[in-house]
Amino acid sequence: MDMTREALQYVVGLSEANILEINGDTYTDKQVHRIDNSLHAAAIEMNTLSSLVDYAKAFADEMSDQMLVQVVSPTEVKLISCLDADRKRECLVNVSAMIPDFNYGRYMDHESFIIALQSKFIDNKDRELLLRFAGTVKDESIAQYGDDGVTQKATIKTGITSVGEAIVPNPVHLCPFRTFVEVEQPESAFVFRMKQSEGRGVECAIFEADGGAWKNAAMRNIKGYLQSELSELPQFTVIS
Repeated sequence: MDMTREALQYVVGLSEANILEINGDTYTDKQVHRIDNSLHAAAIEMNTLSSLVDYAKAFADEMSDQMLVQVVSPTEVKLISCLDADRKRECLVNVSAMIPDFNYGRYMDHESFIIALQSKFIDNKDRELLLRFAGTVKDESIAQYGDDGVTQKATIKTGITSVGEAIVPNPVHLCPFRTFVEVEQPESAFVFRMKQSEGRGVECAIFEADGGAWKNAAMRNIKGYLQSELSELPQFTVIS
């Protein structure tokens, strides 16, 4: 029964569409699809802004007289055409940044936290402060005081055997790798927290505290870089 239905549907699909006039309105007795006047190429996938610049300067493929370079996000840029005869745009290049993963807002053991700070953040004053602080924290030493949930203190190693009490630095301004490596990584504020976990020792976490303002800064940096690199090619307009 199912095979008969499928066969009938196939036969009906082979027939030409009929145009019907009913009560002054125009109908068709089958679904039809419009064929575009212009053919579109599949987008080339890239991972760096410099690759996009090299491609644009090489004129390796046929392009429109005017092209748009759209900064979609801190991690994505597209090279697209202006509107064609079908009022559509062709995307020739899609660039996606390769950035290291970091679990913002999630606690991790302080050794993993130290390694992540060294490998996924640009060196600055507050990164150095956190590295020095987290590296000298003693196990079973975290003590929280105050009711506002912000201020903490911890016991740190001040020598081979001596210990001392220190205030956990807060807030901190850090520069994680969050956008393309060709541009400056935006610095933003983070809330740094520590806690004592049973069986896991001291754990650390940082929470984003700039409301996403870093994204706007990153996109401005990307736009500035591309405008500078493509300044001799007026047919490319950079937007964000």
